[in-house]
Amino acid sequence: MSSIGGFFITFEGGEASGKSTQAEYLRQSLAEHGYSVKLFREPGGTSLGSELRQILKFSDYPMNDHAELFLFLAARAQLVREQIVPALSQGEIVICDRFTDSTTAYQGYGKGLQMTQELNSYATGGLSPDLTILLDVPLQEARNRRPENTYDRFEKGSASDPISMEFHQRVREGFLSIAREEKDRWMIIDASEQIGEIANSIWKTVLQLLSGSGR
Repeated sequence: MSSIGGFFITFEGGEASGKSTQAEYLRQSLAEHGYSVKLFREPGGTSLGSELRQILKFSDYPMNDHAELFLFLAARAQLVREQIVPALSQGEIVICDRFTDSTTAYQGYGKGLQMTQELNSYATGGLSPDLTILLDVPLQEARNRRPENTYDRFEKGSASDPISMEFHQRVREGFLSIAREEKDRWMIIDASEQIGEIANSIWKTVLQLLSGSGR
């Protein structure tokens, strides 16, 4: 359990893995069963986070990797203190579509930046999820799920610096490596399965954890 109360669940995975869909399904199921639940996405969830999301995902600004890292951390620091910690302190269930592990996977494993875990801890005040759900899907299948003209900056890069399949493979391997290191926190899902089957599997696991915690 989170040390400040409540229950904190995060969804992680590569592009087009189905995170956002499954996060919303879980939110709906929890609400229908009488739980007080809030769903956020990263970057976002606050006025500052929404502004930074637009810059990080859709702008054409030339941005070096270190600047990108600190913008993600700034959005996260605001979200944790403005939204997540207050909700957890009230005993609510908080779901977040991406959190610290995305930074470790994308900026750490994907781009080779150092100290991502230490910086994450500083930005969040040491807050860690009670459960992290990884939606894992082969890269080509993920690419086939969405037309190229809908790609954001992390899917296509820029004309001068396109993002390669090798980058996304490093990200995928990064997520799996983190999950292996902290097995008790992670649930790995084959995101190639049917959406309904995935949602049912997640719901059963979450319900079991909540029941075990006396909720």
